Amino acid sequence: MRIDKFLWSIRFYKTRTVSAEEIKKNRVSIGDSVVKSSKEVKEGDVIKVRKNQIDYKIKVLQIPKSRIGAKLVPLHIKDVTDKEQYELLKLRKASQDYYRIKGEGRPTKKDRREMDEYVGNDIASDFTDWDDFFGEGGEEDEAEA
Repeated sequence: MRIDKFLWSIRFYKTRTVSAEEIKKNRVSIGDSVVKSSKEVKEGDVIKVRKNQIDYKIKVLQIPKSRIGAKLVPLHIKDVTDKEQYELLKLRKASQDYYRIKGEGRPTKKDRREMDEYVGNDIASDFTDWDDFFGEGGEEDEAEA
């Protein structure tokens, strides 16, 4: 089976097109050599994939006939990725939360409503006569007369 189809069939990539594009960008290799999309995958191959800024290593146990369900993936591959790579991923996710703490930033619609209730009604809703609000009531009356 072709490597682009294999990575798609074991659900490593969402579409076969995305799989082929990642291979073109030299993010997939078998052993130490970078591969093309047409490279045939065999049982026992160790595939290295660079995804989400970490290097995954998967060992091929079986070749599936077509795309398989998520529960069947462990029957076809074995994850042999280094533990340091997963720790690195956790550190990167934690550092992203550092820049924007939940609840900061632009207020939600609910937050705005709560602020309006706390502050009070809009200034404009207190005025029923817009001419008095803008101070133009006397000028229009003189022009009509």
